[in-house]
Amino acid sequence: MHIRRSQKLLAAAVASILVLAACGDDEESGGGSGGEGSLTEICPETVALQTDWMPEAEHGFLYNLVGDGYEMDADKAYVTGPLVSGGVDQGVDIQIRSGGLPQQFTPVTQIMYNDDSILAGFVYTDEAIQFSGSEFPTVAVMSGFEKNPQMIMWDPATYPDVKGIADLGKANVTVRYFGGAAYMDFLTATGVLSKEQVDGSYTGDPALFIADEGKAAQQGFGSAEPFLYEEELADWGKPVAYEYINDIGWKNYAQSIATKPENITEYADCFKALVPMIQQSTVDYLNDPSHGNKVILDAVASFGEAFGWTYTEGAAAFGVETIKNDGLQANDPASGVIGQFDEARVADLIEKAIPVYEAQGATPKEGLVPSDIVTNEFIDPSIKL
Repeated sequence: MHIRRSQKLLAAAVASILVLAACGDDEESGGGSGGEGSLTEICPETVALQTDWMPEAEHGFLYNLVGDGYEMDADKAYVTGPLVSGGVDQGVDIQIRSGGLPQQFTPVTQIMYNDDSILAGFVYTDEAIQFSGSEFPTVAVMSGFEKNPQMIMWDPATYPDVKGIADLGKANVTVRYFGGAAYMDFLTATGVLSKEQVDGSYTGDPALFIADEGKAAQQGFGSAEPFLYEEELADWGKPVAYEYINDIGWKNYAQSIATKPENITEYADCFKALVPMIQQSTVDYLNDPSHGNKVILDAVASFGEAFGWTYTEGAAAFGVETIKNDGLQANDPASGVIGQFDEARVADLIEKAIPVYEAQGATPKEGLVPSDIVTNEFIDPSIKL
């Protein structure tokens, strides 16, 4: 299971509610090329995209493609509306499906294989490596995030001399994380942290961090938890410090748009048109997140409470600014293109990840190479931030 992080999920089971609400009256969003109805007949009538969590700014580049007149299915945590790019209705609907609790925390790779109506979903590169030799292989057609938002945070007042994750190791600070995370096994295997200091019991509840007054460090998202802890958790109410996992060697593409291998051929024409639209939507959202954030906040208002999810306008604004300022979504340094994979970087992660997953009992594909799990075939090289 690839649980990224949690914000304020309720532990108890919740009753499902079905609410259909026509929403939105602001300007249509998105960018990219394509004429009126350009996705008609080459894409499914509903382009269903599975995310790995509840609606948040990290997903804004997809919600930005949802045009006016969208509807909410609060029972399933779906948002459905016309797919709009460049101000043009592309002739199909886009349906964004929330992950996490609505999907019983099932990995996106497995969800896609359980439901053929899903065209693509968020798959991290390390997750693609993990499942490459299983019955759930995937190929990513666009890198969602250049840098994974996953980080480890600590209280700078308690540990003023700690400047990064390696310093946490040297100071023997307990680090809480979701058990089974491959990056943590990498950090312990390489001696950055010790096995004795890491605690895999973290569930996303901020209570322990607050209760022990920051004596332990914990995982989170750099684009979310710093705002949550400083601005929204009154019992803490002060800054946290953090370092991204990416910056200590686990260079994992996050929230990449991935699909089943057979779809690369079956929906080649669709991806050729759709991927540039998602690329352009990424650029447009970061330049003006107003529409995407409205859809996100409408979705949270519709079904967030039913799944224990709260998310505010302030959190969304912080998320976008951090995504931009920290280069979480950015042009590929080698090509200067948004959404393009660097195969040398993927090869490096394959080399690091395979021993970790084999030690966990997984069986990555023998002889795995980058082209098995990522492709730049559908990327428009002219689209960049």
